[in-house]
Amino acid sequence: MVIRGIQTNLEKALLTMPVVALLGPRQVGKTTLALQVAEQIKKKATYLDLESDADFNKLSDTEAYLKRFEGELLIIDEVHRMPELFRILRGIVDERKRKGEKAGQFLLLGSASRELLQKTSETLAGRIRYLEMSPFETCELSVHLKDQYSVESHWLRGGFPDSFLAESDAESMQWRSDFIATYMERDLPLMGVGIAPQHLKRFWKMLAHYHGNQINYSELGRSLELSHTTVKHYLDTMTDFYMVRQLQPYLANVKKRLVKAPKVYLRDSGILHGLLNISSLDSLFSYPSMGASWEGFVIENILSRIDHRWEFYYYRTATQVEIDLVLITPNKEIWAIEVKRNSAPKPGRGFTEACIDIQATHKWIVNSSTDRYPFTNNVEVIGLLEFLELLK
Repeated sequence: MVIRGIQTNLEKALLTMPVVALLGPRQVGKTTLALQVAEQIKKKATYLDLESDADFNKLSDTEAYLKRFEGELLIIDEVHRMPELFRILRGIVDERKRKGEKAGQFLLLGSASRELLQKTSETLAGRIRYLEMSPFETCELSVHLKDQYSVESHWLRGGFPDSFLAESDAESMQWRSDFIATYMERDLPLMGVGIAPQHLKRFWKMLAHYHGNQINYSELGRSLELSHTTVKHYLDTMTDFYMVRQLQPYLANVKKRLVKAPKVYLRDSGILHGLLNISSLDSLFSYPSMGASWEGFVIENILSRIDHRWEFYYYRTATQVEIDLVLITPNKEIWAIEVKRNSAPKPGRGFTEACIDIQATHKWIVNSSTDRYPFTNNVEVIGLLEFLELLK
């Protein structure tokens, strides 16, 4: 069993906040972790799944039902199905606070982003802490699996537990194929997404070929016979449910024409490879856009490692001067990161010029090796695992 890196943060949150929301994509292990943590903090817990009709019906008189669990932890799964719950929780939390019960009252699990939940629900500001749970990350797997961990297998299969832990690459691929079909046909409709599954599946497959590129809504719309506004709506929907990441451009104050469209990545490399029908390392290494796949894998691992104090972007000018990832640290340093797959990488001229543009304070080439060494122009080459350790 892999102990999730987020477990400690979840335990601390439940010991200090009345409401905690654990958010992340479906099948990432939120329910399993929630039940484990409830045992760890030694608090009586009751679990409700709002996708179960029986559990949903228990909340027909929501306030009366929730008040029955004073002094306990109530875990409510798929909370985005009942946005009115937030208003009721606020009253119950405030009432219990007056009685001296301050922490560990409600643990909310959801497959929709914090932004989407806050659009459809009343605020619990000051009463809730949001945590995001991603699929398995390189750091946690390398710690717990040690010599058995293969970054290449992780990259191929992705981080969803059932995919990564499958007995073979073929079984992993089958799980991902089933997940993609179920997600389109059942899960998104259950989560209130009113888009025909066949349309969304075509869009998702097309998006896999845009992975690592700037989105062109009109071009993608013509390919799918959709308007650019519909394409944007589909893209935002997949972003809200943790399937897609839109990396925004760094609009530095430079006298150059900058690309302003977001770059698009499928957040899990295994799902990307499932949509592209890449089922083995051999087929991955021969894939023409292997570099874009590796870039997305590295960037997602980095962004899963940092907290809300960091800012992140990409940088690109109209003349293709580019930085794959720009990180603004909590103390406002500017880190420029170029992602390379090969073990003997060299920074391109465009990267060097871009670092001057944005006045980068640190310049890194993150690659697949375990070596770390300085390069020209104060650029440092570093392996992914060692770079992730720097972000602690």
